[in-house]
Amino acid sequence: MEIILLENIGNLGGLGDKVIVKAGYGRNYLIPRGKAVPATEANVAEFEARRADLERTAVDALTVAQGRADALAALDVLTIEANAGEEGKLFGSIGTRDIAEIVCAAGCDIDKSEVRLPEGALREVGEYSVAIQVHPEVMTAITVAVVPE
Repeated sequence: MEIILLENIGNLGGLGDKVIVKAGYGRNYLIPRGKAVPATEANVAEFEARRADLERTAVDALTVAQGRADALAALDVLTIEANAGEEGKLFGSIGTRDIAEIVCAAGCDIDKSEVRLPEGALREVGEYSVAIQVHPEVMTAITVAVVPE
């Protein structure tokens, strides 16, 4: 399925790129969320007419994301208390939802889908650097300290 991207999407392309994706990904994710349109002649003409507005919107979104990233970078070490054993292993784990909640409580609004934990959930007591991707082009890091209750 050939589509035209209406915004920058990581590992796929940038604004205005014509790309070929699997039909299900295009139909079920990109098109319903307004991230792309099918690459028909009518849609290509409409996109070219709206290109300046879409580029301006993309620049505004990037500026807002930079501001959010600066606010996140200014945060001190965030502490999460968790039930842990004597050896430092947690009973359970600290996931993206828990990290998003503690960041929101500190005054910065993020969604759990913006938290990146490539090694999976945190399962031990300690201090961790957690990546936050607020925009496809903007990533920042915060420090999370997991301490026993």
